[in-house]
Amino acid sequence: MRTRVKICGITRVADAHAAIAHGCDAIGLVFHAPSPRHVSVERAREIVASLPPFVTVVGLFVDAEIKVVRDVLHCVRLDLLQFHGNESPEYCRQLGVPYIKAVRVRPQTNLLQYAANFSSARALLLDAYVEGKAGGTGQRFDWRLIPAELPQPFILAGGLDAGNVGEAIRRVRPYAVDVSGGVEQEKGIKDVGKIAAFMQQVRMSDGQV
Repeated sequence: MRTRVKICGITRVADAHAAIAHGCDAIGLVFHAPSPRHVSVERAREIVASLPPFVTVVGLFVDAEIKVVRDVLHCVRLDLLQFHGNESPEYCRQLGVPYIKAVRVRPQTNLLQYAANFSSARALLLDAYVEGKAGGTGQRFDWRLIPAELPQPFILAGGLDAGNVGEAIRRVRPYAVDVSGGVEQEKGIKDVGKIAAFMQQVRMSDGQV
């Protein structure tokens, strides 16, 4: 099965189109104001309205009030929610929209227990733990911490770029990979050449090239 790709932190229509042109499966829109990749509802609507069919749109939130998430859902077509904070399973389920739950992995993280707690998640997104940061740090974690018997599909994130995504796929065989900073020229602005190189490495690792 081929490795799916989500390119997160999209802030411009042109960057969304570049990601799709090079074969990504999903784009991520960040609705977390402290992030340098944050998008307004108006900009998100513009991006989503420009997309061709069969592209999954993921909305990323960090410990947002339920009303905030509902308001975004009312205005923007999101196929999947990504919760990147300390949200509970009950919080994630109550919106009635498919979701993935991010886990910031460190040695003491019990990923099997996490998977059991969030059994309603479509997947777990495994990212690096950096004190005081919800994500998007560009740091990678020790992939040996991922148990072989995780019951859900998992999405590998954290410090991925064209130079290491091939190794990541070969070593841990994730359902999908998630990249943001690794395909940027600056925070929030994607680099078409880096996107192309990243996607090429994914295809090569899957034996598609």
